[in-house]
Amino acid sequence: MLLWRDGAVRDVPVRMPEAGETGWVHLVRPTAEELQAVFNLFHCHPLAVEDALHFGQRPKLDHYESLAVPQSFISFYAVGGDLDPREFCVVVSPRFIVTVIREDIPEVTGLYERAATSPERMETPGRLLYHILDACVDGYFAMVDSLEERLDQFEQRVFDHPEDRIAPDIFRLKRRLLRVRRIVSECRNVVGALAHESFPYTDEHHLVYFVDVFDHASRIVDALDAVRDNLSGLLDLQASQRANRMNEIMKMLTIFSTIFLPLTFITGLYGMNIQVPEYHWRFGYAYVWCLLLAVTGAMVYYFKRKGWW
Repeated sequence: MLLWRDGAVRDVPVRMPEAGETGWVHLVRPTAEELQAVFNLFHCHPLAVEDALHFGQRPKLDHYESLAVPQSFISFYAVGGDLDPREFCVVVSPRFIVTVIREDIPEVTGLYERAATSPERMETPGRLLYHILDACVDGYFAMVDSLEERLDQFEQRVFDHPEDRIAPDIFRLKRRLLRVRRIVSECRNVVGALAHESFPYTDEHHLVYFVDVFDHASRIVDALDAVRDNLSGLLDLQASQRANRMNEIMKMLTIFSTIFLPLTFITGLYGMNIQVPEYHWRFGYAYVWCLLLAVTGAMVYYFKRKGWW
């Protein structure tokens, strides 16, 4: 584990930290026996052991004040640009923090690897907890950027190719977005509880940092709501684009039908099986063609002047 003492961080065997020390045990895919051994060493509550063994639960904050070593259990999530929530749990006490992850979480693992170069982050368990949660919440912004980029791609497809079938893609993204939004919202509630419950494992002047993390999480929730509304609006926009395209097609067909209506009348008139004076005229055939072209030109000019075409 990493041990902070007198402003320096060093790697030591796992043990209970003494007064003036802060320990951080980071467990990556631990077996049940390894997890049980570490939690027994730190006198963790049986419910915390059970929650750490069985992932797949909602973000939450539990306090266990009746133990020999008072501590709190936190279930939290990191979400990257792939919209894949990754759960981890944290046990925090006045002298140590234990983090447990089942899959790679760069926000937590990277912080653990950089702890030796930034020892001030491990000055107290509360301050270390802030940096862990802040790194995860900051990772949410990459997720929002990815969502907004995909939203821009959908919008471009709707404008360029309104006939494309994007509804299935949008509905799949909205289902994933709904799950992520629920997780982020509950993570925000956890941070809010840390900021407003006078968290016992940190200095009072550090609580403002948890308020800052809560503000960031609130902004993420608002951004997710905006993306979800925009996705719903895209379906309406595509329907409107298709309706406009159909109206344009119908308008063109109507214009051509209207132009050919008098032409059909003229050709039908001269196609009657009766004696028409122009039949015996030398220029009768040319006259009919000129009449057809003149009528066509007059109608096209009229439509253009009215702005119908």
